[in-house]
Amino acid sequence: MKILAPVDGSSFTKRMLAYVAANNDWLGSQHQFTVLNVQPAVPPRAASVIDKATLKSYYESESEKVFKPIRTFLAKQGVQAQYVAKVGHAADIIAQTADKGGFDLVVLGSHGQGSLLNLVMGSVATKVIAHCKVPVLLIR
Repeated sequence: MKILAPVDGSSFTKRMLAYVAANNDWLGSQHQFTVLNVQPAVPPRAASVIDKATLKSYYESESEKVFKPIRTFLAKQGVQAQYVAKVGHAADIIAQTADKGGFDLVVLGSHGQGSLLNLVMGSVATKVIAHCKVPVLLIR
């Protein structure tokens, strides 16, 4: 099974990874993991005064801060994963990556906040579910 695991480095990411590790059926050579981090784009006006190499380095550095502890954790679990960093709106990028990448499942940590908050502010998890054609497993 091809599994996409979007991560942001938050405690919700840690809970999702702990869930995956605690349920040994998820880990193993029969599954192919891709860990995805989506960095929000620097506003266009600010990006226009920063050279492209510096901006690219910034995005890579921010993603690597998220990936580093996850690499260590998954290595301890004996799990090999592919790490992908992208820039944009998280929900859109996650759904597009899942659909275009031929993934079988998206495993996503969720804040678990109420539907009233989602109505007012929106939620990455809610938007991923709405736009993704791939099944999504939410870990709260």
